[in-house]
Amino acid sequence: MKSMKNLKFTNELKGIGPKLKWFLFTQMQDLKLTSDYINFICPDANREMSNPIENLEKMVRQSLIREFSPEIQNLKSFDLLVATVMHNIQVKSLQGDAVTEEELELD
Repeated sequence: MKSMKNLKFTNELKGIGPKLKWFLFTQMQDLKLTSDYINFICPDANREMSNPIENLEKMVRQSLIREFSPEIQNLKSFDLLVATVMHNIQVKSLQGDAVTEEELELD
């Protein structure tokens, strides 16, 4: 009876191993992307921001790779997908600026 309990416990641990590895991997990816995002939003005073558009494009690429798989980089349409996402972000940003200007004119 005791050996059956040990066997059950051991089998449960074997099942937890891959799940734990996957969980830790995803948490590390979240931390990595979140750290890049925080550094982008609040850069260090000592470090100069090189080009915010290039940094945003790098974050978009990392996000797409993380969301789908690393193999997505090898597709011919990956650069087109990145360009489309960047275009959508820029359009939404400009629309937000236009709304803000309209609100300021109303005041």
